[in-house]
Amino acid sequence: MVVRRALKIANLSPVLLDLLRDDKLDYEQAKVLALADDHATQERVWNDAQTPWLRRPPELRAALTKAELDASENPLAKFVGLDAYEAAGGFVRRDLFSDDQNAGYIADADLLHRLATDRLIELSQTVAAEGWSFVEVRTRFDQAELFQYHRIASTTRKPTKAEKAELANLVAARDEAKAALDAYYADQESEEDEALWEKLDNALNDASAAVDAYAERFETFAADDMKQAGAFVAIDEDGKVQITRGLRCREINDADAGSIAHFSHAQRNRDLPPKAKPLHGEKLCKRLTAHRTAAVQIELARQPTVALAVPMYRMIPTVFDNVYGQSYIDHAVRIDVHTSRAALVSNADDMAGSAAWKALEGERAKWSRMLPKRTDELLAWLLQQDAGVMSNLFAFCVAATVDSISPVDRAHPVNEVANTLELDLTRYWKPTRAGYFEHVSKDRIVTVVGETVSPQAAGELRGMKKGDAAAAAELRMADSGWFPEVLRNRGVPKHVTYGHREDDEESDADSTQDERNEGEAEEAEAA
Repeated sequence: MVVRRALKIANLSPVLLDLLRDDKLDYEQAKVLALADDHATQERVWNDAQTPWLRRPPELRAALTKAELDASENPLAKFVGLDAYEAAGGFVRRDLFSDDQNAGYIADADLLHRLATDRLIELSQTVAAEGWSFVEVRTRFDQAELFQYHRIASTTRKPTKAEKAELANLVAARDEAKAALDAYYADQESEEDEALWEKLDNALNDASAAVDAYAERFETFAADDMKQAGAFVAIDEDGKVQITRGLRCREINDADAGSIAHFSHAQRNRDLPPKAKPLHGEKLCKRLTAHRTAAVQIELARQPTVALAVPMYRMIPTVFDNVYGQSYIDHAVRIDVHTSRAALVSNADDMAGSAAWKALEGERAKWSRMLPKRTDELLAWLLQQDAGVMSNLFAFCVAATVDSISPVDRAHPVNEVANTLELDLTRYWKPTRAGYFEHVSKDRIVTVVGETVSPQAAGELRGMKKGDAAAAAELRMADSGWFPEVLRNRGVPKHVTYGHREDDEESDADSTQDERNEGEAEEAEAA
């Protein structure tokens, strides 16, 4: 591969090679221009790029491959595979300077689409044999199209002993892949290894998908129901096959149809995991958001008025579905009723030292002493209490249902509650060795100290081992008021409306007027 890459650069146009020797064209630009085999194309793309910005490697690559499909990103290319595409006579413009096995650009999009469709039709025959009234294939998984169908009821059969063993092996493989990724985040001493991270992350995604796919085998449908319904076989954004069974056609309002595409696009974007490497690993995100949850809980327990409003905010859209039934809203509390006490401890082994946790456990102990010991005495006891006791006990119970533990850093509905409470996290979390610095790379430690304390303090840490750097960072950062991005993120998910509302026209008019006012203000400012 090293020799092939060297020969590829040597095949550049003599004009471009002269520019490379004179440092007027750098090696990264040369690697991109080498994607083209003929000198005329290489020189044309370079000469057409008249500004430094257009000569950036991504822009040069886009100019060379504008009529082609990036095999590393295209779902159909991932599904079909480059080997099958080339075996069918398709041309791939290879990128020798990438280690991605799908690195290349597909020239014949029609052939790729035909290969994908043929393979999907073959897969659909197996699904059709199950007894469905119809099976349709799609080369793109479209959530909006599924809104035209109801899902018929299904049951989950018990797995056989052999199936249980196989599922246990898949779960063990997934847990092992997750532990390997967590170890990468925790044990990294020096520079980050992007290739290793990508390998571990892909392994975890594949292992998780295998568990999900195997678990789907236990879903069963009644034979009579299957004669009234069908299935879709489609390719998702990652090039994986998605089989959606049990679909029965339904009628849909014309008013709803216009907004289905917008809703499904927003929903799909909200649910997809981020493609870029996250700043904090899943395990650390859960640790940090567990502390966030505890802080919100104790603040909520101290404000009964807000505690009353939060579950009402959760229940009212369900009770008054004629008013709110067309909105999708994430909520911070689990109203059906679950507490997150055990999850806080399991995801943050330093929780016992948290000021929020100590206060919560104090409240729990107080109420435990007051409450009757028998369940059959509880209702009568509650009816005897005054408004103050009921209000404060209710606040504590609501607080205990708050669950904002998350494996990723993104906008979370708990922030709507936190912002209402004017939560000050500096009272409940500090950057410590055990709580943060042991779980990130040394480079990250140095960066945080350099940005928060001083470049000089960061320089002192560079020569230390990671453990010593983590301890030193705790001393320098303890009272800094600094938070990792996960805890600084106070964003709230957008409330998505997917149905027709009577005030839509009024809202559009208001929006148009606002835009007009903003435009006039900008023109005035420019003048």
